[in-house]
This record gives sequence, C-alpha cells and structure tokens, in this order.
Amino acid sequence: MDFRNIPPVVKNLLIINGLFYLATILLKSQGIDLAEYLGLHYWKSEGFQPYQLVTYMFMHGGFTHVLFNMFAVFMFGKVLEGVWGQKRFLIFYMVTGIGAGLIQMLVAHIRLMPLLADLPPEDINMIMTEGYDLLQSGKNWVGIGGTINGLINGVTVGASGAVFGILLAFGMLFPNTELMLLFPPIPIKAKWFVLGYGALELYSGFANNPNDNVAHFAHLGGMLFGFILIQMWKKDRGNFY
Repeated sequence: MDFRNIPPVVKNLLIINGLFYLATILLKSQGIDLAEYLGLHYWKSEGFQPYQLVTYMFMHGGFTHVLFNMFAVFMFGKVLEGVWGQKRFLIFYMVTGIGAGLIQMLVAHIRLMPLLADLPPEDINMIMTEGYDLLQSGKNWVGIGGTINGLINGVTVGASGAVFGILLAFGMLFPNTELMLLFPPIPIKAKWFVLGYGALELYSGFANNPNDNVAHFAHLGGMLFGFILIQMWKKDRGNFY
C-alpha cells in the first residue's frame, strides 16, 4: 500500500485507528481495558461519558474487526474523499459514526423498556448499582437480569457505523459500479450490494440472536444518517459531486 497516494483524511483515519488498536493491546497487557473508557456505553450506565460517541469509532474488538473496517475505509473512502474533498468527507464520516452510536443507544433503550417492566424495583436498583462492576469482573447474572445488565453496561466499539455510511454513499454515487464479492466470487453492482447488505443487517437486527455480538442497528444507523446527509447535500447540486 502506497501511503503517498492515499488522500489525507483516509490516511489519518487508518493511522489513528491503527494507533488506538495498538494502544488497546499494550494497555491490556498492563491490566487496563481501554474499551471501558473509550467504548460507547448506554447513557444510563455508570461507564457512560458523552465523548464516547466519538471515541468508540476508533476502538475495535480484535485484529479482524479493525482490518476489515479499515480496508473498507481505504477502498471506498478514498473514492468519496476524491469526489467530496477532505472537509465534506470528514464531516460525513463523523456524522455517520456518531449517528450510528445514537441509534445503537436508542435501540438498547427500546429493548430495555419491556424487560424492565417485568422486574421489581429492587432488582432494577441492584442492576443499576452493581451491574457495571459485575461486568468489569468478567461476570454477569443469568436470565433476564443478565440481558438487562448487558444492554445497560455492555460496550460498543468499532468504526462499522461510519463504514456502512461510506458503503451507502458509494452505492448512491456510483450505483452501477461493479464490485467483486469474495464469497461467492461474483461481480455485483454497488447499488444491489448496498441494498442486500442493508437488508441482511435489518434481518439480523430483528432476529436478536443472543450470541450475536454485532451491533446491527448501529450499522443501519450509519446508513440512515448517511442517507439523510446526502439528501441534504444533494439540494446543493453545485457542491455535491
């Protein structure tokens, strides 16, 4: 990869995400979980801080996670930055990433409401006062209490929301560009790839598999905010593309 030919915003995003990933590994060896400070928590969690809506985008859960996200930023982001310019691309990236985090918290809130309605007040109070420290110790309750605690005090990390926003933008600006899938290795137009991926995320989000740790609605949130932003920009066609 020739870094001299990568546009500046994409280049800096790759570098910053790489540095955050390395810092996560180094600090974890010292007993410090950086994700607990910079990852996104639900707003009623003891671990929540407003700045996490930005910092969570630069945290990742593993090498494969950061590799695939940054590969997508490199492949599609450099095209968008070339079309939009540095300022507009950075705004798009940040808005879709923050928007994805907001949608993730909103969905957690919607899922919590019926669960909390089934618990007595004393159990809810116990989760709110003890749940965060319990997860920090690597433990959790079983059953509905554990589910609620995971929703409140679990952490979301990754640039995937912004990446899905980038994929949507690429599909909207270059709908007939053919992409080559890895599995199966067949060509597909960008518009169908984006629509199919979005439909898969929507299905997976509503399937609500308890063993699925992927923030599907955050991905859809990135797409939603990206779509809204593009529609706003399209009104100014002289500066859109």
